[in-house]
Amino acid sequence: MSFFNNLKHPDFWQNFLKVTIPFFVIVTIFSLALNSWRDIFAGDFTKVAETNFTDGKWQVFFGYKIVFSALYGLYITNKNIKK
Repeated sequence: MSFFNNLKHPDFWQNFLKVTIPFFVIVTIFSLALNSWRDIFAGDFTKVAETNFTDGKWQVFFGYKIVFSALYGLYITNKNIKK
């Protein structure tokens, strides 16, 4: 089946969410750990928020992860959909 036919498949979007949401959470946690691991382990969550989320940084922080997770979810779901 082609990609566009798979989009019409009844289970496609349900499976898409099953893949995308956990992947997004894992990528977000991994990214926070890489960007601010010292502050996280020191318990300085104000510094973590300041580094990653204040002054509009949250848009960039989450924007890339949402797009990447959605593309990954579409790819994996399309690849694994029952034909």
